Amino acid sequence: MDSNDLPRVLIVGTVPYNKNSTSRAFDAYFHNWPKEKLAQIFSINKTPTKGHCKYFFQVTDQRLLKRRFSKKIKTGKTFDDDELENEWKDNSLETQNTLYNQLYKRGRKKTPFIFLMRKWLWKKKYWYTKELQDWVETFNPQVIFLSFSDDFFIPEIALFMANKFNIPIISSISDDYIFNNKFSLSPLYYIYRRKYKKLIDKIMKYPGDVIYISDKIRDKYNDYYNRHGETIYLSSELNTANQVPNNNPPVFSYFGNIRNGRNESLKDIADALQKIDTNYRINIYTSERDNKFLKVLKNHQGINLKGNIPYSQVVKETANSSFLLAVEGMKKKDIVTTKYSLSTKVADCLTSGIPTISYGSIECGMISYMMKSNAVCVITKKEELVIKLKEFIDNIDMQKEYLMNAKKIVASNHTLSNSNALFEKIVCDAYDEFVSLHKNSKIN
Repeated sequence: MDSNDLPRVLIVGTVPYNKNSTSRAFDAYFHNWPKEKLAQIFSINKTPTKGHCKYFFQVTDQRLLKRRFSKKIKTGKTFDDDELENEWKDNSLETQNTLYNQLYKRGRKKTPFIFLMRKWLWKKKYWYTKELQDWVETFNPQVIFLSFSDDFFIPEIALFMANKFNIPIISSISDDYIFNNKFSLSPLYYIYRRKYKKLIDKIMKYPGDVIYISDKIRDKYNDYYNRHGETIYLSSELNTANQVPNNNPPVFSYFGNIRNGRNESLKDIADALQKIDTNYRINIYTSERDNKFLKVLKNHQGINLKGNIPYSQVVKETANSSFLLAVEGMKKKDIVTTKYSLSTKVADCLTSGIPTISYGSIECGMISYMMKSNAVCVITKKEELVIKLKEFIDNIDMQKEYLMNAKKIVASNHTLSNSNALFEKIVCDAYDEFVSLHKNSKIN
């Protein structure tokens, strides 16, 4: 599709594009989009990096909190892609060792109280300032792209902007935000869930379209909301052309998030590998700093904690790996969180050309997808780890068969060109339909 025919899109989401984070998913959508036609409102307290957007407008919890006490504080800050660097950097305003910084750390905890407090904090009169109004009117968006969040303010901003400019919303759903109900003794939980669901119902009834990260979540939401959204799978740059190194001992690598029980699953694998061969080690590359999650892995004889590395280094370490690991948590509370999700690791592992071992509950979206693909070694029971790991490590023919299957799955679901073409069609069709039906009317 000619880039001149693509509409101007205002992205509303917590995190801007960055190769080191899950927002790398943006590449599957906006890879071919002209930067000048992309702008984003985001809330994470870091300076954005070079990516797909030309224009950024940042509003953070800390600035909104400070604004409550001082009218001199500007809640918004603008960035231009030409001025940005390739790696994350903290904003000096956000990293001062102050009461606000301590409150922000507490605010990162996802509790009903925090969500409701954020709803109170993010009053429109504080975030929709003259600066934001001028910025967004200058950009003059034609489509809103909503990257779903379990906070109120992200979908609220998207809905407000869509109504203001009388334009459609394309909702991107990568996790289950509606059906993952939990039992709680706190009445605040049920107040939060009721208010949040009411908001999302408005979003899903608003004209536009929906895209999903997996078929599993697509079918659930389409059926419930009577929508016809499509799955757009993520792609990856991790292609080693099947040049699997002959490491002795083999190198086992894991890249990414260790929360939601993934740390426990990695420990299970490390325990099993130690029983097979005490020389086996798992190299874990993660940006996690909270000892609550790291302590399970620290001082384990079979684990090397490597810390965070840039995506360019991820590519190199992947190419030097004998086996990649893709894991999910096994506990019920972890399964609730990951039941419908499909992380970026799926595309990375399948496109890498490196044999992959996947471990977790079959109820998790990633594990069920991996099993269906028949392209990786999938283990769903802790007691089977030693036997199945040893079999896979020793069986070269099995590894080759899985790698061949991985190529087929990648060609079918995970090519950048296919994902981009489908996304562009969805956005343009939604925009054209909206214009023809609603050009002279406002959606209530």
